[in-house]
Amino acid sequence: MIFTTINPRDVTGFPYSSVPSSRARRRTGAVISTLAILFLLFDAAGKLMRVPQVLESSAQLGYPESSVPVIGAILLLCVAAYALPRTALLGAILLTGYLGGAVAAQLRVGNPLLTHILFPVYLGALIWGGLLLGEDRLRALVPVRR
Repeated sequence: MIFTTINPRDVTGFPYSSVPSSRARRRTGAVISTLAILFLLFDAAGKLMRVPQVLESSAQLGYPESSVPVIGAILLLCVAAYALPRTALLGAILLTGYLGGAVAAQLRVGNPLLTHILFPVYLGALIWGGLLLGEDRLRALVPVRR
């Protein structure tokens, strides 16, 4: 049996199969993902080290001081999954759930919409935007048209 390599441009059914992979797009995706990862690592470190300002803001959201390091550890695991190329998609899904909880917590205490409630949404957009720009196979599955 002879195995041949299939040219991705010849595969039908994928809306972007004819769009060549761009090195600049992948680099942009990597930069965006790195920025999101660094911000989330900074947040997780503050929670794990029990920084007083982090404990105070968590208490304002209704979280007891004992739960803050647990939240930080969960965040760190999600970020680690996102940072590894083999598990980046799983990490993005997990971080989306984590950030959804952050939106709910901000909404529950009545914080301002654009600065507090939607900030996790902005961060989620960076996470998914970086992943979509950097991963051709994932971009082929997303029904975004030009």
